[in-house]
Amino acid sequence: MPRTPIHTPRAPQAIGTYSQAVRAGDTVYLSGQIPLDPATGELVAGDMEAQVRRVFENLKAVCEAAGGDLSQVVKLTVYLTDLAHFALVNRVMAEYFSTPYPARAAVGVAALPKGAAVEMDGIVAL
Repeated sequence: MPRTPIHTPRAPQAIGTYSQAVRAGDTVYLSGQIPLDPATGELVAGDMEAQVRRVFENLKAVCEAAGGDLSQVVKLTVYLTDLAHFALVNRVMAEYFSTPYPARAAVGVAALPKGAAVEMDGIVAL
């Protein structure tokens, strides 16, 4: 099955040997997004809510570049350096997704790239 890399300037550029997403058939695999401002490549200023919102905006931009939208996300993984932010992620997520919500896992991690406090990746079914 052919694989097509997805790229958009509306999300942060890849900072390693990976694509923002890869489409294989009708499935899009979204790489992990941290709260980087796509214009500056730096972490967004503000509180944890601002960081979570930036991650969802980055994922949304990549979904749209692939020809889809967040309603087509079937699996989402959330990585948090502090699981105390889990309720905040749920609250903000409810603004970006509606039922049926994607399957999801939340993972507590020791550290994330660039000192981010949150990262998310996902799978989209177009």
